[in-house]
Amino acid sequence: MPGREVLPSTLRRSPEKAQRTWEKTHDSAVQTYGEGERAHRTAFAAVKHEFEKVGDHWEPKGRKGPSDRQAAGGGPARRAPTAGGVDVNATKDHLMTVARKLSVPGRSRMTKPELVKAIEKANNNATRRARGGR
Repeated sequence: MPGREVLPSTLRRSPEKAQRTWEKTHDSAVQTYGEGERAHRTAFAAVKHEFEKVGDHWEPKGRKGPSDRQAAGGGPARRAPTAGGVDVNATKDHLMTVARKLSVPGRSRMTKPELVKAIEKANNNATRRARGGR
């Protein structure tokens, strides 16, 4: 199944480059692994190397590279928690900027791990609202 047909809604609201990255990686992964969860995970891992999730869409990161432990060393046998597209390797200042953009309350008193969790929660809420949920 071509990647364009199964492109997630968060990527439909994202830059064309993010969409192309997901589509090309997804289509290649489908040839290797078959259609399904593994192809989708592989495609998202490629997106996370250049983009981070901000609200209900993906934005370019300031630097290329893995966004979390799972993206850094993934593989089917290794399952580490992900941060749902939040770039946990970003500086605290960058995370504060993202939190400000998402209007995360109490951000000025948060530690870096707390910011990551709060941004992930705000992203999930924004995505849910964009998909017509509450």
